[in-house]
Amino acid sequence: MRELERDSSSDEPACKRVAVVGRGRVASALAPALREAGYKILGPLGRGADASGADAALLCVPDDEIPHAASALTPGMLVGHCSGATGLDALAPHEGFSLHPLMTVTAAGASFAGAGAAIAGSTPRALRLAGQLALALQMTAIVVADEDRAAYHAAASIASNFLITLEAAAERLAASAGVPTGLLVPLVRATVDNWALLGSRRALTGPVARGDEATIARQQVAIAERAPELLPLFETMVDATRALARAPEAELV
Repeated sequence: MRELERDSSSDEPACKRVAVVGRGRVASALAPALREAGYKILGPLGRGADASGADAALLCVPDDEIPHAASALTPGMLVGHCSGATGLDALAPHEGFSLHPLMTVTAAGASFAGAGAAIAGSTPRALRLAGQLALALQMTAIVVADEDRAAYHAAASIASNFLITLEAAAERLAASAGVPTGLLVPLVRATVDNWALLGSRRALTGPVARGDEATIARQQVAIAERAPELLPLFETMVDATRALARAPEAELV
């Protein structure tokens, strides 16, 4: 994985007309963002579109639909996908690229400025376009090879999706004690800020980090009484947090 170097001589996009294929959240957010960045956008189009008239097509469809959507496209254009875990072989025989925003996109949309973007290209021209699209969206482009994409996407899932799962568990336990969810939000924000500033081990606080086994035991009893189905998750996270707290600093780099 490497950050794409910005070449000021390549600021002019190789492709002006980009078809966005797909009508889900990512397509609905990317299409207007790229249009605002100066591209002529066709779509969002349905998954079976041939995208005729476009210089390039960007497929914003489920991973297993990428080969089918790519096969419907007019030959000769550059074709990209927005999948984090899928390689470029899914776009064959097109000259392919990928652009995966390292950003959560909800029904309310998303702002891509400042986010990372995992890119790849089957040719230098395709990679250049992926980097230009990321730059137009004010994202930081990182080249991720096909063999690294599953690990990259797993990291993204842990950082984003699994965090929500943990917060849902915390929300449920807080509610059982009469504590509104809103009071957890500053705690979560401060924790993420500390992690970004200090790194994972030095950002750890709480009973596991300080070795307070008595408090951990009381927490286990409370969870067993109020939400027993959360106990395996709690115990797994305690074990993982102990290992993090005891890990040599060199292992965390």
